[in-house]
Amino acid sequence: MPTLDGKKDATQSQIFGSPHLAHTTSRGVGDCEAAEVVSDLQTETKRNIKSRHAQMLALGGTIGTALFVGTGQALAVSGPANLFLAYSIICFFVYGIVLGVAEVAAYLPLPGSSMSFHATRYVSQSLGFAMGWLYWYSFGILIAYEITAAALVIQYWNNPVPIVVWITIMMVVIVLLNTAPVRIYAETEFWFASIKVIMIIGLLILAVVLCLGGGPNGDRIGFSYWNEPRPMNDYLVDGAKGRFCAFIYALVFSSFAFSFGPELVAVTGGEMRKPRTNMPIAAKNFAWRLLAFYALGSLAISVICRSDAEGLTDGGYGASASPWVIAIKEAGIPILDSIINAGIIVSAWSSGNSFLYMSSRSLYSLAKTGNAPAVFARCNRWGVPIYAVLVSALFAPLAYLNVGNSTSEVFNWFVNLTNTAGFNSWICCCIILIRFRKACVAQGVENLPYTSPFQPYVAWTCMVFFTMLLCLNGFSVFFPNQWSATSFLTAYIGAPIFLVIYFGHRIFHWNDAWVIDPLQVDLYTDLDAFKENETDVELVQGKKGFHYRIVRLVRHLWE
Repeated sequence: MPTLDGKKDATQSQIFGSPHLAHTTSRGVGDCEAAEVVSDLQTETKRNIKSRHAQMLALGGTIGTALFVGTGQALAVSGPANLFLAYSIICFFVYGIVLGVAEVAAYLPLPGSSMSFHATRYVSQSLGFAMGWLYWYSFGILIAYEITAAALVIQYWNNPVPIVVWITIMMVVIVLLNTAPVRIYAETEFWFASIKVIMIIGLLILAVVLCLGGGPNGDRIGFSYWNEPRPMNDYLVDGAKGRFCAFIYALVFSSFAFSFGPELVAVTGGEMRKPRTNMPIAAKNFAWRLLAFYALGSLAISVICRSDAEGLTDGGYGASASPWVIAIKEAGIPILDSIINAGIIVSAWSSGNSFLYMSSRSLYSLAKTGNAPAVFARCNRWGVPIYAVLVSALFAPLAYLNVGNSTSEVFNWFVNLTNTAGFNSWICCCIILIRFRKACVAQGVENLPYTSPFQPYVAWTCMVFFTMLLCLNGFSVFFPNQWSATSFLTAYIGAPIFLVIYFGHRIFHWNDAWVIDPLQVDLYTDLDAFKENETDVELVQGKKGFHYRIVRLVRHLWE
């Protein structure tokens, strides 16, 4: 059983492989180094993600083409009312996941403490092993997906440069940014996420203007597209059953836009300054992102773009299939479609950048817990797990598949595979929170840095809901004349892969308990050291008076 003095039990050391934190030492060379909470540059990352970075990464870090382009496919199949209803429901349940992730991750935000790390520590080593590898390959696939999407969007301008050139350029830049110090990655993503946020806000304002007849053609759209062609389309069958099937399709498809957004809050915690304070703030602000970007965004799309618009139904791809671009062209607004197209490119490329970061940190976390070769836990002098980054970057060349295969096949393959992985992850996040709460109650741990409301009931509800969506991910193949072995595999292959990894690990650790007893869960190892280092950082930063800031400003301008 863990002890209150923070001493590490030998058995737990073998199971958890938790990193030790060293006391911070001030070297007087600026905020970034003063905020480092680790001293071993060969095994630990650095806490160089500032509060504003954390806020914006949580707000827009994983917003990609699914929101700007993928919504068009859901609109065409399901209709405007189903689209808005589906996104609103998903927002509610994803927010429950975000708050639960923040509660678990804020308690002990160590370097490498992704949700797979917390699964290893609070549930079982097998679950942590399976989740870690699930994250690694899923984030890796999403790197290629976003690069492919960005390259396709460039073709909107009929660019003569071959698509393979754009894919190569984006891959190289993404890898270079992820091998640089994390403060450079965080600063880059801060500005690109800001562009995403500004663009979405601008599009929402544009939707209001077009609805009220403020476009060049003067048409007052209102909610006319909810009546014509219809608010809810039929899918697979006619009548009420067909409209219900369309709603289920929208519910499953829309979840892709949210994939792994909640997990980003936990992944950045190990490199975040004052994570116990900043992580809950970032999680709470997630509600505004969900409401403004997804719920209101889906409503705006359903109002300004017809569900039977030509670009949505003729098999178009890239920006030409974006409901935003279609609406802008229909309204007769010049140039703006190209501006939005450029924003979509930035969004896709930025998401690919974030997914390489998350993939590499997942591999780093696996190595820290002993579930991957130790070489992937080694960091360079900037605190970057360089080997984990380089190996994770090997997924990026999958984007070249787009050069030889049709766009729709590549797009749908990635959508189905990552949708399943997202459901698996969210179900496991619920399990982690439930077991973490049980351990805290059993061991009398109170005064958590953050306690999410209505738990564990929210976790149980979310777990049931996302389990249902996992089962419905490829429901259309079970209808008459709809069977396709390829569609079935792409829709469900993620679930058996996860189970194979989980039970494969169980075979080699058969004597381990299926779940760790709440009284045996390690809630204390490294906790005292983390608190001491957090206090040291605050003391160092508290000594920085006016004189220090003037000297730092002069040095910054001079250098």
